[in-house]
Amino acid sequence: MSDTLCELETMEFQKDLDARGLNCPLPILKAKKALAEMQTGEVLRIVATDSGSVRDFQAFAKQTGNTLLSHTQQDGEYTFLMRRK
Repeated sequence: MSDTLCELETMEFQKDLDARGLNCPLPILKAKKALAEMQTGEVLRIVATDSGSVRDFQAFAKQTGNTLLSHTQQDGEYTFLMRRK
């Protein structure tokens, strides 16, 4: 297991979002809704299968000011950790 994956698995998050099987723009829309329900500084974990989600979440972070802490890919799944601004 890579160091990055180990860090990702041990990093705490307050909310989990399963966006597997959803295509753009649904993972972003669901993440936006989940983040709106969270407190500043809390971390949301998103799991998606849309290959475009890496680019989408990078752009979403820039546009909204939320921090994309990390993203990994394994077995066709993309896992993101995002901290609410």
